Amino acid sequence: MGATLALSALLMLWVFEVPYPAYAGAQTWSWLIASGIVGYFFGDWCLFNSYLTVGSRYGQLFMTLAPMFTALSAWIMIGQTLGWTSLLAMAVTLLGIAISLLGRDKQHHVSIGLPLKGVLFGIGAAVGQGVGLVLSKIGLDHYINDVPPTVLEATEGVLPFASNMIRCVAGFACFTAWMLLSRQAGRMRTSISDHRGLLAMTVAVFSGPFIGVGFSLMAVQYTAAGIASTIMAMTPIIILLPSWWLFGQPVTLRGVTGAVISVIGVSLFFLL
Repeated sequence: MGATLALSALLMLWVFEVPYPAYAGAQTWSWLIASGIVGYFFGDWCLFNSYLTVGSRYGQLFMTLAPMFTALSAWIMIGQTLGWTSLLAMAVTLLGIAISLLGRDKQHHVSIGLPLKGVLFGIGAAVGQGVGLVLSKIGLDHYINDVPPTVLEATEGVLPFASNMIRCVAGFACFTAWMLLSRQAGRMRTSISDHRGLLAMTVAVFSGPFIGVGFSLMAVQYTAAGIASTIMAMTPIIILLPSWWLFGQPVTLRGVTGAVISVIGVSLFFLL
């Protein structure tokens, strides 16, 4: 997350000539800090713990609940509703994701015999991502109002990345405090000495927390939060081919079927 802050600072310096989100007012900072705490810290903390408790496959399966929590939060907090066509498209997309995830490991089957702690971590991760995304949208809307109209036209496309920088500040502060309180700071020094892992992490940071999250905030800027969250939930589908190519993970018939259904579901957002 520190690397994301550094990249964001360079982008801000290039666009605004200052290494921080220019023009952002107190309300913008408040909402985006709240988003960073809920989404970056609480959501990711729950997600990582769900991976450790129930495994990545079930962890990602619980994350398919995120669009539902996003849509519900958007309705409660900003009065944003979805029509029946969008709800249908969301249901079809999530069905395809669930089918694909459940079919990725033939040695496991759907079961309720999961540790309660792992289930709660998975649900917490979905809630954190969903609520955090809506809080980001509220903060971004305030940010757009903070920027002078004469500047907004030239910088509107960068505001999601500036907003993400504020979220990263909150997330970085929370994770740092957590590591110090839990006495895990030594692991950070160990990970820095792993040069190969550090290179992979740098690439992941650039493509994920910096580019990926920046564009996710841009998505909620132009469309309903529930729709944006549903499309973003297709990550497990998108990584099927890269996982096969890089790690030799088999692509099953059920996985392909789920991917096709998900693509059809996303298409319905724009066809209905």
